[in-house]
Order: sequence, then C-alpha cells, then structure tokens
Amino acid sequence: MASNSAPRPVLEELDRAACMRLIGDGGIGRIAFDDGEGPTVIPVNYAVDGDAVIFRTSVSGRLNRSLLTAVVGGEVRAAFEVDRFDEPSREGWSVLVRGGAHPLSDEEKATAAQVQPWPGGEREAWFRLSALEVSGRRVHRP
Repeated sequence: MASNSAPRPVLEELDRAACMRLIGDGGIGRIAFDDGEGPTVIPVNYAVDGDAVIFRTSVSGRLNRSLLTAVVGGEVRAAFEVDRFDEPSREGWSVLVRGGAHPLSDEEKATAAQVQPWPGGEREAWFRLSALEVSGRRVHRP
C-alpha cells in the first residue's frame, strides 16, 4: 500500500566549505572544553575570522581560566558547535569545529573579527579557535 505522506527528511554530510558558510555570519555557538572537573559546554557569542572562530569571555570566568595556557604560543584543545533546527519541519543543520584555542594578543585583537557579547560586563578575554577539523550535517527533505 503506497503512502501519501511527505518524504522523510534525509541526513547529508557537509563539506568544510559548506560548514564555514553556515557559521560565517557569527552569532551564538557553544564552546566545549575541559574545565579541570570534566567536559563543560558554555554558550558564547562568536565571529568567524578566516579559518578560525573568535569569541570573548570575562577575565575572571572559568572559560578564560581553563583555556589559558602557561606555554607561550600554546593552545588548549577545544570544540565549538553551532546548530539551527526547525522542529516542526524536522529540518536543520549542525556544524562542529575542533582545534586549538589560544588567547589573542592585543595586536591580534586589533585585526580580528569583532565579536559583540550579549551580556553586560567586561568581556576582555579574547580567544581564537583554529578550525583544524570541521564537520557538519544537515537534515532536509529531498
């Protein structure tokens, strides 16, 4: 017996270029890192700057404390995720960026993409997450 219902959504793997286009306008994403007590995920405002994600946080926050490294030029492994979903249609996409995060120097801040944090207060700890690995998936109707 044939069904008259709409086709079910399909899952499509996205290439790096498609992923970077999807997150390119910036907005809100989630940074995942180990805060010393285990995996942690925190929402952040971000901007894309070339092949990297720029985000800001407070100097006194645990994100800043966790991503600072005592090694000059060192990076802390982290992941960054952005998604957009429309639940009624069951369509959407998700992008995951993994790489090394490091604090920006004052010189790097001057030329980096600008990030405007939503919360009030000082957000003077700037970070760059190099997009070493980028993957994504989209769920859509054929």
